[in-house]
Amino acid sequence: MKLDLLLKNGIVYTMEEEGKTVEALGVKDGKIVFAGSDQEAEQYPCDNVVNLEGKAVIPGMADSHMHMYAYCQNQTSVNLEFARSMDEMIQLMKEKAESTPEGNWIKGVNFDQTKFKENRFPTKRDLDKISTVHPIVIKRCCLHAVVANTKALELAGVGAGYDGGSGGIVEFDQDGMPNGILREQSTKVFDEIIPDPLSDEKEKKRIFLQVLADMSSKGITAIHTYAAKIWRYNEDINTYRELDETGELPVRVTVYMDELFKPEVLTEEQKTDPYRLVQFGGYKLFSDGSLGSRSAALQEPYNDDPQNSGFVVCEQEEFNKKVLHAYESGLQPAIHAIGDRALDMTLTAIEETLRVMKERGMTEVEMKQRLPFRIIHVQMVNDELVERMKKLPLVLDIQPIFLCTDARWIEDRIGSQRAKGAYAWKTLKEEGLIQTGGSDCPVESFDPIAGIFAAVARCDKDGQPIGGYGPQEKLSVYEAIEIFTKNVHYATGQQDKLGTLETGKFADLVVLEQNPFTVNEMELKDIKVQQTYIAGKRVF
Repeated sequence: MKLDLLLKNGIVYTMEEEGKTVEALGVKDGKIVFAGSDQEAEQYPCDNVVNLEGKAVIPGMADSHMHMYAYCQNQTSVNLEFARSMDEMIQLMKEKAESTPEGNWIKGVNFDQTKFKENRFPTKRDLDKISTVHPIVIKRCCLHAVVANTKALELAGVGAGYDGGSGGIVEFDQDGMPNGILREQSTKVFDEIIPDPLSDEKEKKRIFLQVLADMSSKGITAIHTYAAKIWRYNEDINTYRELDETGELPVRVTVYMDELFKPEVLTEEQKTDPYRLVQFGGYKLFSDGSLGSRSAALQEPYNDDPQNSGFVVCEQEEFNKKVLHAYESGLQPAIHAIGDRALDMTLTAIEETLRVMKERGMTEVEMKQRLPFRIIHVQMVNDELVERMKKLPLVLDIQPIFLCTDARWIEDRIGSQRAKGAYAWKTLKEEGLIQTGGSDCPVESFDPIAGIFAAVARCDKDGQPIGGYGPQEKLSVYEAIEIFTKNVHYATGQQDKLGTLETGKFADLVVLEQNPFTVNEMELKDIKVQQTYIAGKRVF
């Protein structure tokens, strides 16, 4: 057999099991047909031989939960990620205002008030210091809260007595006027009137290709991207399919929608085609908000806000109906649940869905043929919730990089006792639950190396807190790479085709400049990607 590609003289971590390596991989028609020693590889003729020069190779990395459209939109906004005070935030926005025609909208993204020296939310008064002739909106990094200036509030019709609607929160000053802070569903009032910066197809394609190329440079070979219609992150699968048809798509893309749709039925040929890069996923539902904005639903009040226990998007009975409706429609429910109350609600809805489906005659065999339920974030667990999860067909989509930010304030939010069950990745691993690695980009960077570092070190890039937050919950390097490689494909039922480097699987792989299994944990964050391949085709 003549190979299309032969990689040799490497340390290839197949990820089939911990410690298993080979020296060489042979690729034919997009699939791995040989995995073994350099000497064994000599029997395979090949015109395209890559000398890995002793470099480490791992399977292609994936992001199991992100918002691609949102991230691309953000490339046209002011990035407030590195603002460390109210004055810094205001100055960055003023620079944009000076170059923006009067009356045009100005958007800021990725602010995090916990990183401001003032440690408080901005209000309309702060934003009015930027400009009173431009409507201004800034969005918190979690996407669950926005702040608007007076001009923006006026244009949106948000005034005295304004009703944020079901699942929405609007804050008011003592004079009865809104203070500019809106949370959850109420934030969509701005998304409905601010022009979409990606409405120009040419500009949209330029930004998409730029972002996709960056993903390839970071070793990403697959993403699961989620629509969020309430914020006008309206994912369109045709965007990716058009790029795929022209050979410009360097990443496998699974698109999850937040509205019901007819499931896509793939032929066996399509399922086994290594070059089929785009597919639909399932149906995204929200159960609560975020810990950073104190809108995640908790069973007990917030430690630093005793009158507040967060909020739920809808009550249990309605939520049960939504999950059941998705499942009976043939869709995979993917449910956002951050707080322990939200997780309890989510498990109840899944349990009820399975009970109803069994009553209707669905067999255990038929249930096992279905994709698992996905629970996204799972940032707070306790023993009772873990026991319930173990009995259900689940994949848990976690974002280790969250802890790099949240470690500074998590105990302030929920207290030291509940914090023992926060970001409990080792516990969940040891209990046999499958976790997948993601970023929730644009909430955090989609760089999977940063996520692997966070899962292993449990600290920020400066090494704080020393020794890592809750070090008993650290994952090993193998376990961390596992959640960003092979585990992700269990969520879409593609574990037989993707995720490990063994014969018969698609040749999606990454060559690294440094070996993650031999560096110390603080050096993990500095590892660079040298090459990235999709189905044996080099894309970086």
